[in-house]
Amino acid sequence: MTEPMLSRPRYPGLSADPHAKLNLIVCEGEGAGAVLDLAAKAPDGFFSRAAILFCATGASGSTYQTKLESLQPANFWVLPSIATAMFRLKGVLATATMGTRLYAAGTEPFIGSVLQEALAVGIDFKSVFTEHRGSAKRRIQCVHCKGLTEDVTASPFTCAHCGLTLFVRDHYSRRLGAFQGVCVDAEVPGEVPPVEELYP
Repeated sequence: MTEPMLSRPRYPGLSADPHAKLNLIVCEGEGAGAVLDLAAKAPDGFFSRAAILFCATGASGSTYQTKLESLQPANFWVLPSIATAMFRLKGVLATATMGTRLYAAGTEPFIGSVLQEALAVGIDFKSVFTEHRGSAKRRIQCVHCKGLTEDVTASPFTCAHCGLTLFVRDHYSRRLGAFQGVCVDAEVPGEVPPVEELYP
């Protein structure tokens, strides 16, 4: 049996911190389902101390907005893109005080982006509650040109920046919020294995 890569992220799921002064919840698309599941087991008053940043991506994103609003959080923002959500998160974290608990739910690249913002302000990634929901697509960094390619679902794939054919490794960089891609045909140019859809 092969041991899992130690750098591979684990997402244990969302659980309510009853002692947090502010529960800062950042979710995208189907990640909102994780927040609704959290609501079913959260203590009374949890959402009165919560701020939700919701990025309504994917086909089901808009159906969650009303359900999240019905939780009556202290603050609720609906954001049109991941970039806008990260900009808002950066602003909220800049004014956050001791006792703030951060939660992230959605796709792996989205969670990676949230963790990057958390790390930038000194929050230990182990203290952020995370839950993966939605597509298994990945953000990949080419180890050759350092370019990032978003929404990768297959291996090997073509780097969007340098054009090399890359094999997707399970090695994950928290600093970049990305997996690593290495040239698959470096030794014998043109000898490329068949493409496999691994991360739908």
